[in-house]
Amino acid sequence: MIGKIAGRIDYRTADHVLIDVRGVGYLVYCSERTMAALPGPGEAVALYTELLVREDNLQLFGFLSLVEKEWHRLLISVQGIGAKASMAILSALGPDGVSRAIALGDHGAVATAKGVGPKIAQRVIAELKDKAPTVMAMGGVGDAGPDVGAAGDEVIESVQPVKPDPGKGAGQAAALSALQNLGYGPSEAASAVAEAAGAGAKSEAELIRAALKLLAPKG
Repeated sequence: MIGKIAGRIDYRTADHVLIDVRGVGYLVYCSERTMAALPGPGEAVALYTELLVREDNLQLFGFLSLVEKEWHRLLISVQGIGAKASMAILSALGPDGVSRAIALGDHGAVATAKGVGPKIAQRVIAELKDKAPTVMAMGGVGDAGPDVGAAGDEVIESVQPVKPDPGKGAGQAAALSALQNLGYGPSEAASAVAEAAGAGAKSEAELIRAALKLLAPKG
């Protein structure tokens, strides 16, 4: 299993890149959002990867974070969702958007992905909603990103995961953990954090305050 690739981009197209790793080229397919975040040809890059094995083909899919990779792995486990549909969902929503949509049961958001109909979107929500808290708890951990420096093989050797942004996935993961420590169940905590994030809360403190308001008894 090829779990991660670090090398230089040889060329890129709309949906894949060729990464040169010490003379060996790996064709890696990515979501539109991941493609937009990648540097240009000749630059150093690191991607987490998932290998799809078929009888007549081997395909590598690349991800900037372990959260994105995990959602891809879970999405393709749903009947009717192949690698192409998974890439479409991640392109439309991004990993954080997928977390929010599934935690909130928002099948309409999932259905905005190209080629994903309402019935398939509902199946995605039904089968994966219980998985949302676990994946959201991974937020901000293990982001893979380019570390560009002077030319030479030493650049490839130095490509390392970048530090997580506490205002994004890491903040949500920390807020989720805090709410569970307060006694809230994983699913209700995940839904509240997802709704708070969708309303604009970013930092851990903002997310916790907003989520607690949402979880407070009504009336």
